[in-house]
Amino acid sequence: MVIKTAEFVKSSGKWQECPEATIPEYAFIGRSNVGKSSLINAMLNRKDLAKTSGTPGKTQLINHFIINEDWYLTDLPGYGYAKVSKVMRRDFEKLINNYILNRKNLVNLFVLIDSRHSPQKIDLEFIEWCGESGVPFSIVFTKVDKLKPNIAIKNVEDYRNELYKTWEDLPEIYVTSAEKKEGCDEILDFIQTTNEFLKNNSVNFDE
Repeated sequence: MVIKTAEFVKSSGKWQECPEATIPEYAFIGRSNVGKSSLINAMLNRKDLAKTSGTPGKTQLINHFIINEDWYLTDLPGYGYAKVSKVMRRDFEKLINNYILNRKNLVNLFVLIDSRHSPQKIDLEFIEWCGESGVPFSIVFTKVDKLKPNIAIKNVEDYRNELYKTWEDLPEIYVTSAEKKEGCDEILDFIQTTNEFLKNNSVNFDE
């Protein structure tokens, strides 16, 4: 997919305030500091469309971008950031859960996982929740450039093995590096193929 245009649309504090649900939408989520904004910028070939920060937990709203005037890319708040208050964590969880479960044009949720770590309970629990809730999702491992290739491969395999304890089949898995733009084309190809399928089958999100 060639990115011709990528524009910020709006930030929303409630899922009901999101842009009108008329075109396909692809959301990105992960633990705070997983490299979500950097990956989004690398995918879209923009330096600072999605705001990056050295402060984990900075994304506190649902941020919408329209790509090629054809589909939405959504940057969701990170989950599980320990240094915010319990009340704020609950608010984040409510915002995220309501958006994911109620946004009718959400075609796929990309769940980002930091490849530098062994399987984390919070990531596994979120993936399990997606499965139990019937949410279509893919798994995206980030920051593989920060590791030796054999270690990155081992960490991804450890996650696979952990997930296979409760899953018969796993969703699409992407291994990425924002710095080297690894895996970006594969994600965009998936989005393009999915969008073409939706158009060919005249999927209407208004119905």
